[in-house]
Amino acid sequence: MIANILFLILLIAGSALFTINVRKVIRNINLGKDIDRKDNPSKRLSSMIKVALGQSKMVVRPVAGILHIIVYAGFIIINIEVIEIIIDGIFGTHRVLSFMGPLYNFLIASFEFLGFGVAAACAIFLVRRNIIKIKRFWSKEITSWPRTDANLILCTEIALMTAFLTMNAADYLLQQQHYEHYISVGSFPISSSLIAPLLSGFSLPTLEMIERICWWFHIIGIVSFLNYLPYSKHFHIILAFPNVYFSNLNNKGKFTNMEAVTKEVKLMLDPNANPYAAADPNAAPVHNKFGAKDVTDLTWKQLMDAYSCTECGRCTSNCPANITGKLLSPRKIMMDTRDRLEEVGKGIDKNGKDFQDGKSLLGDYILAEELWACTSCNACVEACPVNIDPLSLIVDLRRFLVMEQSAAPQELNMVFNNIENNGAPWQFAQANRLKWTEEN
Repeated sequence: MIANILFLILLIAGSALFTINVRKVIRNINLGKDIDRKDNPSKRLSSMIKVALGQSKMVVRPVAGILHIIVYAGFIIINIEVIEIIIDGIFGTHRVLSFMGPLYNFLIASFEFLGFGVAAACAIFLVRRNIIKIKRFWSKEITSWPRTDANLILCTEIALMTAFLTMNAADYLLQQQHYEHYISVGSFPISSSLIAPLLSGFSLPTLEMIERICWWFHIIGIVSFLNYLPYSKHFHIILAFPNVYFSNLNNKGKFTNMEAVTKEVKLMLDPNANPYAAADPNAAPVHNKFGAKDVTDLTWKQLMDAYSCTECGRCTSNCPANITGKLLSPRKIMMDTRDRLEEVGKGIDKNGKDFQDGKSLLGDYILAEELWACTSCNACVEACPVNIDPLSLIVDLRRFLVMEQSAAPQELNMVFNNIENNGAPWQFAQANRLKWTEEN
């Protein structure tokens, strides 16, 4: 009974803490401006199934893609066993789902193969990151914490899978000896051949202790892992699905129009419009800031993008500006946005919703030089495995620089002036536009 009560306390406390942390993330995302992403639900669902569930964009790089699919499948499928662990933990039973007979044996065997595959894949990932040192994992924005975060998760996965297989191995040996309640159920192809021989010399009480320690380690590890996710880049495990579902369905390269600018242009082109007419007192207030300076000027989808970033670096490794040595890194843009959003969220928690710290995303986190290095080619958008759109964020920050601060580079200011005066980017009057067709 004491063990059951402790388990129930752990389960309730872990679930409550996770709920609190997730609600903070949702609150932070909702600090963004509204944007309508409810159109074409069938296409959105199809995209989510293909990209988030089917991992279609991961396998563009086959080695990393296949290894990630193994880890992903293992994480999803093996956690089906958590259902049994929860029931056993609450009611004090042991392998309560064994009544499923041959299906149960098949499931446990499948879990073992997947568990071994997850441990092996994570070990390979550790080698790729820390021994081979693949370039995109050692860029300057990947400081000590992002590297530690990645390694910590990989080591945790290996530890959890090792505990799972060791628990099964001890269970298997106890079943062979018909020890107490350890009835012969399940199929253990991996643990019985790899780990059981290492435990065969232990006494039955010691094997029972090993099985119980691994059982508790496994469930405590899962609850701890769950509550670590909101603090880690691995929160994409949860957010990848809604992030892909709400991703932009328009053709890449199609820019959004700002409502205030569109309204002004229509007013200028309407011969019947009265530019001096009084504003409608019943009309909704118009947002008077062009572009984005801080995270609260971005949309909720852009903020969700920041939380969904896996820091895999595929966007940056495909960015032509970054490849040629420019300061821009799309991954850093998303990481900076998440860091700033977390800073704002903590300030709200401490000081209330009107918290202001005098800082902003533009300037304090992201420099203008980074933004102007972007060629708007969409390579980062195409490369992202979970349909994150760094370009939309870059464009909104550049809009603020141009339309609020008049801080565009000199070359662009010349283009703007030419368009305003000549109706074209070139320094030729409209009357001279066809001069090139005249004979010398």
